[in-house]
Amino acid sequence: MAVLGEELEEIGLPIGFYDVLVQLTEAERGLRMADLARRVLLSKSGLTRLVDRMARQGLVHRRPSPEDGRGFYVVATKLGLSALRRASPGHLRGVVSHFTSLLTADELTVINRAMNRVADAARFGPAEEEPQSRAG
Repeated sequence: MAVLGEELEEIGLPIGFYDVLVQLTEAERGLRMADLARRVLLSKSGLTRLVDRMARQGLVHRRPSPEDGRGFYVVATKLGLSALRRASPGHLRGVVSHFTSLLTADELTVINRAMNRVADAARFGPAEEEPQSRAG
């Protein structure tokens, strides 16, 4: 992560900014701060400071929530989407170079399955344990 972060810094987009922009892009219509906080690896206060910095740079804006007058959505701006498009090819090359190219196809399959299980548990709660067959 440190190397990937350094590579993103070199092109002017800190890894935290990149992560937030990816999450907002995947959500299409933006995310409430609480939902965004669950998707990124930051505390709520850390995320608030990060979003404030991104807003000052014009990468995101806050839109009042139509459901709740107190809440708001964070939405990527055109400038933010442009920054993400510029950074993504180099970042993805870095992921391949520093991570996926070092693993076999079988290892990647196992990692993918494990990370999907972790992500599903984070979204939906832990799944029931599958019975393990015991040889012997």
